[in-house]
Amino acid sequence: MKAIVTVIGKDQVGITAAVCTLLAQHQINVLDISQTVLQEYFTMVMLVDVSACDTSIAEMGVLLEKAGYDRSLSIRIQREDIFNAMHRI
Repeated sequence: MKAIVTVIGKDQVGITAAVCTLLAQHQINVLDISQTVLQEYFTMVMLVDVSACDTSIAEMGVLLEKAGYDRSLSIRIQREDIFNAMHRI
């Protein structure tokens, strides 16, 4: 199963490393990544494979949200099918 991870916040050193490290600790593989800095704001969208993940998507959401809070970032994870349904016009 695939999921979408989004990260938004003020740019700072180590954002990508911190998010990827947390994902790797739970056996989540990054399939694709897009990131940019808009003025002083960092944005990143990742397509990840959660089929080998050792925890539920809901639990990962809590872990990512806490990691984001600690760095003043918004970090979310959502199943790909739900993400696509919500963003279909």
